[in-house]
Amino acid sequence: MFLGPLFMLVWLAILVAVIVLVVRWLAGGPMGAPNRTPREILDERFAKGEIDHEEYEKRRKTLGV
Repeated sequence: MFLGPLFMLVWLAILVAVIVLVVRWLAGGPMGAPNRTPREILDERFAKGEIDHEEYEKRRKTLGV
């Protein structure tokens, strides 16, 4: 008899998890993160100064852009 409320909570937790996963999937990624191309990420890293010009050009050629 004490397991009834426990199972109800488990089912509620599963339902909430499924809803969260569906919303994330419909949003296009985790927490609605924008889909960025590898080139955009590379440009951003170069702009932030994380990589120098030589590394930027090397990686850009590797990407084929």
